[in-house]
Amino acid sequence: MNKAELVSKIADDAGLSKSQANSALDSFIDAVTKALKSGDKVTLVGFGTFNVSKRNARTGRNPQTGETIKIKAKKVARFKAGKELAAKL
Repeated sequence: MNKAELVSKIADDAGLSKSQANSALDSFIDAVTKALKSGDKVTLVGFGTFNVSKRNARTGRNPQTGETIKIKAKKVARFKAGKELAAKL
């Protein structure tokens, strides 16, 4: 499912126009992004938790040449499914 399909589904289920559903989805994405950027975690009970974790610097290998390269440390967004969502899958 891509964003356009998700917007259509939200619009149909909530009785909204597609532009209203798109605005709501964009607002949700912005709110989660800002919370993660500030170091907070976002918990949606029954759905899951979004959080940020640090990935340490490490060495890797270029698959084309076999050359060893250094991969920088960075922060990554993670999602852990909640108990109810996991049970439905």
